[in-house]
Parts: sequence; C-alpha cells; structure tokens
Amino acid sequence: MGLTYAEIELSNPREPERPAMRVAALADTGANMLCVPKHVALQLNLETTEHRRVKLADGRIASVPYIGPIQVRFEKRSCFVGAFLMGDEVVLGAVPMEDMDLVVSPQTREVTYNPQPNRHRV
Repeated sequence: MGLTYAEIELSNPREPERPAMRVAALADTGANMLCVPKHVALQLNLETTEHRRVKLADGRIASVPYIGPIQVRFEKRSCFVGAFLMGDEVVLGAVPMEDMDLVVSPQTREVTYNPQPNRHRV
C-alpha cells in the first residue's frame, strides 16, 4: 500500500497567540494516538502531563511523555487530543482521525473525509 501523509495544522489551545504549525503527518491507521517529535512540542510549548507505558510497533514496551492539549486541524475539521512525545516525525493515529471522521484511501494514498457522513454515535 505504501505510506500516506496528510497536511495537518497543530496548535496549542492554551496559547492561542502562538502560531500554529503546518506539518506533513504520517497517517498511520495501525497507531492509536497522535505522536509528535520533541522539536514540535518545543515550538508549540506543549506541557508534559504524565508518562505513559506504550507498546511500540516492534512489540517493546516504553514509558513516554504524554503531552498536550493539542488542537489538530485537517482542512475544515479539527479535534483536541493529547499526544505521545516520541519519534522524529508527526504520526496521525486512528483516534484523532476517527474524531475528525477521516479515512485513508488505500487506492489513492490520500486522507479524506469519510464518504459516509454522520457516523458518530453518542
């Protein structure tokens, strides 16, 4: 299938005067959470709220900083999430994609809005 990237905007809702960052995020449906590298967290002045144990793709368990809140925007949709401080690129996981009702198209390798609207259940 190959890798799929989405142009997203990240901002710190606690500091609305701070400029948002536009980044190319790896859209990874195998990951649950948003992951951001240290330079993004520093630029947005995101705070560590705790450390959490996570299972990495290779099966190892690691303790990583959990930071936030972060506002994630994809085109006209947005959500507020926490993120894991790890890696060297932004990873857009399933939780923020589901919150914004986004899907990854394997044929076009694009992130788009869900073609079946109103899927959210309360």
